[in-house]
Amino acid sequence: MAAAALAVLLCACAAWPATALGVNWGTQATHPLPPKAVVQVLRDNGIKKVKLFDADPAAMRALAGTGIEVMVAIPNAMLAGLAADAGQARDWVKRNVRRYDFDGGVTIKYVAVGNEPFLESYNGSFINVTLPALQNVQNALNDAGIGDRIKATVPLNADVYNSPRSNPVPSAGRFRADIAGLMADMVRFLARNGAPFTVNIYPFLSLYLNEHFPLDYAFFDGGAAPVDDHGVLYTNVFDANFDTLVAALGAVGHGDMPVVVGEVGWPTDGDRHAKASYAQRFYAGLLRRLAANAGTPARPGQRPAEVYLFGLVDEDAKSVAPGNFERHWGVLRYDGQPKFAMDLTGQGRDTTLVPARGVAYLSRTWCALNPRAKDLGRLGANVDYACTFADCTPLGYGSTCGGMDVAGNASYAFNAYYQAQNQKDEACDFQGLALPTETDPSTATCNFTIQIQTGAAAMASLGRSAGAAALVLASASLQLLAQLW
Repeated sequence: MAAAALAVLLCACAAWPATALGVNWGTQATHPLPPKAVVQVLRDNGIKKVKLFDADPAAMRALAGTGIEVMVAIPNAMLAGLAADAGQARDWVKRNVRRYDFDGGVTIKYVAVGNEPFLESYNGSFINVTLPALQNVQNALNDAGIGDRIKATVPLNADVYNSPRSNPVPSAGRFRADIAGLMADMVRFLARNGAPFTVNIYPFLSLYLNEHFPLDYAFFDGGAAPVDDHGVLYTNVFDANFDTLVAALGAVGHGDMPVVVGEVGWPTDGDRHAKASYAQRFYAGLLRRLAANAGTPARPGQRPAEVYLFGLVDEDAKSVAPGNFERHWGVLRYDGQPKFAMDLTGQGRDTTLVPARGVAYLSRTWCALNPRAKDLGRLGANVDYACTFADCTPLGYGSTCGGMDVAGNASYAFNAYYQAQNQKDEACDFQGLALPTETDPSTATCNFTIQIQTGAAAMASLGRSAGAAALVLASASLQLLAQLW
């Protein structure tokens, strides 16, 4: 029996997610989870790949020795310097790659040079520096003798390619006219160095940006009318988008280039289509297709080389310029708790992710509108102040806390600020309009959060949790050995 159980465990560990599925780990939060807690979540859920947005030393130290494959990143703000000076690229590789590249260190697989640098909203800010930066970084990796196993790539938004209005089908895909030559040069450089093309694909954004976009076409369960590409039928926008890229790559002579999906996901708040039920539906369909190796019409039976879900944890300090949903992409809440059922193996089991361990919270105290407050003329200005420095995106139309009355909105805003400020006494006054309370003001649909501890207190709690988990594991191991004996 014990041998059979062990065999099942080994088979589960070798399942598809271990080889091709990763997650994005963003840290733009007022109270980010401790890096060791995040890495433990990855390990507990069998996630073997992670994509970062920088090369933060704390994250890298936490990843050391785990065997988790890492895509470290260079922010867009650094591209100009790396493009202008090959020496800077060599220094960056020395500090952020070679420093961790040893037996028992960090398993770095990719270096992401920038993040979506050709977004049209950037107005060409990075067009002239991205390719030279990519070349200098890859050359630095090659010169260090590690370029054969660590590749530089550029995560690009799907807006770098499109199909013409006159023929809006995937097979007509080409790189955007204003960067077509640049993209061809980049693709050739990637190919010469054996690096993949990395693209971020967001079916949610297709829905968000076009009120006439058919809802079901954003998902994988076949409810939408298909798009007919000269006899090839596309039943979902992910496949159509991916194959538009494949056509664009083919047009520059590299239709067989490996493609990494650097970001794909669905937010759970901040918009009427950003909700947990839709996220669960989206991920269930995506993971099922990936596990089945379904591929796309242009690449049947061939899934993307790697797929990184976006993202792991909510980030309450992200810019909301693209939309209020930007702070709600996590498959886990801000505190590392699962939001919905999710089976990473793609088998459709009714299961959830393993939550973060040992998370310590601030005291069970909220900040709410003072029921005795009389001068409410200052309420609007104080709510605006609170929401400037805290996350009030759930209050928007169609969001989880939308539709509350004035008192509810004010209480939510005051509490969000109070928690962001670590429950400091002075953070719950608002000119006498607010009071701390130990009565939870949450409603059936709107959660008034209690923030998590950060810093030394959080790490102490995590250490206690890890110690307890180690004792449980040791006890279980002894029991298994006794059974085998």
